[in-house]
Amino acid sequence: MISGRVYKYGDNVDTDAIIPARYLNVSDPAELAVHCMEDIDVNFAGKVQAGDIIMAGANFGCGSSREHAPLCISAAGVSCVIACTFARIFFRNAINIGLALLECPEAVENTSDGDRLEVELETGNIRNLSTGKIFEARPYPEFMRGIIKSGGLIQYTRQQLSARQE
Repeated sequence: MISGRVYKYGDNVDTDAIIPARYLNVSDPAELAVHCMEDIDVNFAGKVQAGDIIMAGANFGCGSSREHAPLCISAAGVSCVIACTFARIFFRNAINIGLALLECPEAVENTSDGDRLEVELETGNIRNLSTGKIFEARPYPEFMRGIIKSGGLIQYTRQQLSARQE
């Protein structure tokens, strides 16, 4: 179960907005987290709490294919991103590092900045605790939930190989 406060943004939030290019020479996730979303929400890194949720409109993560973008979101403590749609390469990069993403336009349309949500990845249930509304996103297949739960593709693969050797 994921639970947190919503930070809501609009359509076409690109990877430059998520982590500005001037920080791409930084490899430390904690340092990247300090600059997460700073060009569209200068206070984001200072107010986000572990478990919080980013919500956005269409085409979240568009732009370059930089892996820094989902990494800085995760390092900032964000547990999940819910959007109407995601740029495909951002989607893949996020899953590869274990960041949960859900597409649910109805939830985006009916949730406000600051609302509190509970999200069940296994079922796709999104419950807005502030309004009482419940939304349904398509749940992940079991293997993708495993990747997210493991913390990313590398850790998941290691666990799978280790299990085969036992």
